[in-house]
Amino acid sequence: MLDLTHGEDADAVNALRSSVMRLSRRLKHQRVDESLSPTEMSVLGTLARCGTATPGELARREHVQPPSMTRIVALLEAKGLVRLEPHPEDRRQKVVTQTEVAEAMLEESRSRRNAWLASLAAELDEDEWAKVRAAAPVLEKLAHL
Repeated sequence: MLDLTHGEDADAVNALRSSVMRLSRRLKHQRVDESLSPTEMSVLGTLARCGTATPGELARREHVQPPSMTRIVALLEAKGLVRLEPHPEDRRQKVVTQTEVAEAMLEESRSRRNAWLASLAAELDEDEWAKVRAAAPVLEKLAHL
């Protein structure tokens, strides 16, 4: 395992953290529906990527306590963005499924954020853009470690 806690490596880690946080904050401002919290948007994104899930599975994936996820799911259900349905194998549980309204909202949000990010990236020169493109899979890996 690499030791990245000293010298230029530590400086690079600090710059990466800082730039990812700033970029993330700016991307969050490109949301389509400002009435949803970042956590609610994250849950919808998880459902879009992973399909249906129990509230417990969502809580684990989102790193929140199950009672918190129960409240989040109830809010999303009240807004018509998810449905609770019986679990196909365990009738004591429910599964959460996103609605078509949520799918459309997420698609619009992705399109808006992608367009905004593309407009920023268009300001880079070809060499800088090539480096960003090459780094994208590595950043994706970091996001899932």
